[in-house]
Amino acid sequence: MNRLSGKVALITGAASGLGRTAAELFASEGAKVVVADLADGDEVISAIDATGGEATYVRCDVTDADSVAAAVEHAREEYGALHVLYNNAGVMLADDDGPENTPLSTYERTMDINVKGVLLGCRYALPLILASGGGSIVNVASFVAHMGAATPQVAYTASKGAVLAMTREIAVIYARRGVRANALCPGPIMTPLLAKFLSDDAKRERRLVHIPMGRFGEPHEIAHGALFLASDESSWMTGQSLVIDGGITAAYVTPE
Repeated sequence: MNRLSGKVALITGAASGLGRTAAELFASEGAKVVVADLADGDEVISAIDATGGEATYVRCDVTDADSVAAAVEHAREEYGALHVLYNNAGVMLADDDGPENTPLSTYERTMDINVKGVLLGCRYALPLILASGGGSIVNVASFVAHMGAATPQVAYTASKGAVLAMTREIAVIYARRGVRANALCPGPIMTPLLAKFLSDDAKRERRLVHIPMGRFGEPHEIAHGALFLASDESSWMTGQSLVIDGGITAAYVTPE
């Protein structure tokens, strides 16, 4: 039996990158998927259709309350329910640096998308999840929610710490109402978002040296973690942080 049979999942930022990988995986496991993104979702919808899955696209700006509310309403109109909210949309901006150098506009934009976007997703999805009999919220944080980043990125790190704390709070509030909330904390994953920061070998090696497994993660490795959290396999897990990072947070010293 497919692991998400009978479930409806809304995934933000699902037109590309990690979100698209998760959307295709969730659909292959039986979920009806709502692809919510500012970018066009035709390609991922076509890919899901081609493999016999079911999905629909809705344009969604996670920083805009009306837009997020409309995306959730789209899920209700199309499928009549919602069981999984995967708050995947996020940014890591190029001029994010240390506390003395990061432009306030960069900090504000990062928090707007990465933190307020998660809050709005939960705010508008929770009533429909509750009405659907309960479900699972998966919020994308990061390994940097647990430790400082080797490369300064104070806005991103602060935003992911906020996501982790918010997830715990939501988990406690809804634990006895049939809704679970967990944070997914990836290490560096080879996506276009990361690739733009790895323009030369020195930048690449600066990150790789901190990964005990000696390589960057792949999108499917994170998507399978999200699938576990979304499915009933994690039915007694809430308020937790699933870290998939190649061993970064386990390392005390930089490996040779």
